[in-house]
Amino acid sequence: MLILVDADACPVKQEVYRVAKRYGLKVMLIANSPMSLPQEDGISLVVVKGQMDAADDWIVDHATRNDIVITGDIPLAARCLKIGARVLEPRGYVFTETTISNALANRDLMTYLRNTGIDTSGPASFKKRDRSMFLQSLDKVIQAILNGK
Repeated sequence: MLILVDADACPVKQEVYRVAKRYGLKVMLIANSPMSLPQEDGISLVVVKGQMDAADDWIVDHATRNDIVITGDIPLAARCLKIGARVLEPRGYVFTETTISNALANRDLMTYLRNTGIDTSGPASFKKRDRSMFLQSLDKVIQAILNGK
C-alpha cells in the first residue's frame, strides 16, 4: 500500500506524512514543480514536466489496487477508482464507484455555470475542521485496506 499525493495544491501534506509514519507507509508526492519535503525515509517526490495533466497521467500509470490517492481533482479521482485505488479529497471526502458519477456531474454543472457568467463563488476556505475530517477519513481507509475491506 502506497499513498500517492497530487501535491501541487494539496493542503494536507503534513497530515499525510504523520499518518503514513504511524502506519509505516510510503508516500510519493507527484507535482509539476519541485517542492521541499521532510527528509524522512518513505517520503519521495516525483516531478513530472510536460503538459497540463502530466502529473495526473503519472499517478494513474503508477497507482495500483488499494493504493491511496489524495486529490481534489475529480476526473483524476475517477481514473484512479477504475484501477482499484482508494481516493480521498483533502477535506476528507472519500470518493467511491458509487459517488464519483455525481461528483463528476456536479463538477460539469459548476463549470457550465461559470462559463455562462454565473458566479459560483468557488470552494469554501480550508478550515481546521477539514483537516480533522481528512485525518479521520485517511485512518478509516487505511484500516479498511488492512482489514481486507
